[in-house]
Amino acid sequence: MSTATHPPRINHAKFITFEGIDGAGKSSHVELARTIISSAGFSVLCTREPGGTMLGEKVRELFLAHAMSPHTEALLVFAARREHLEKVVWPALTRGEWVLCDRFTDATMAYQGAGRQIGAEFVDALASLVHPGFVPDMTLLFDLPPDAAQDRVAGRGAADRIEAESVAFHERVRRAYLERAAAEPQRIRVLDTRESKQAVADRVAGYVEALLP
Repeated sequence: MSTATHPPRINHAKFITFEGIDGAGKSSHVELARTIISSAGFSVLCTREPGGTMLGEKVRELFLAHAMSPHTEALLVFAARREHLEKVVWPALTRGEWVLCDRFTDATMAYQGAGRQIGAEFVDALASLVHPGFVPDMTLLFDLPPDAAQDRVAGRGAADRIEAESVAFHERVRRAYLERAAAEPQRIRVLDTRESKQAVADRVAGYVEALLP
């Protein structure tokens, strides 16, 4: 498969991504979205990054457990991303399945581009090679101040090396996410997870239902 294209989608299949700093509450809403879409009669595939394939899960283990240079982090993530797209995401969309993905390239822009301060240009260059012209149909960005997010992470047990980064790191990540949302408001929908769980769930449901044909 050429890096210059990606397969066509059928049956109104959509690619929805879930983003936010660690502890913001994004993962808990993937199942809600899956239920809404499947109840409307569509097949749904839920996946994550890094991960989603056997190779991707191995990369995830390396990524979360071992210190490495910021540029290596980005390169590893994009290597796993290409494998994920070719083996999982693009075939599913071609079959007419909706794909819900916990993190995608917005995360690399936020965590490595801003958090690690390697810059958007480096990440953009990798994205243009790995998935040129391919972007999510909708991204749900779950927003929460880093101090509150870290309180939530602390309640989940031992933190991985990304979760254990400084508040300043997570502030840069959050700021980058919000800047991307401001630049692409039609794609990226921001949800303030300081609101009640029900209020956030209602907004997620509204955004997902609006995509249904």
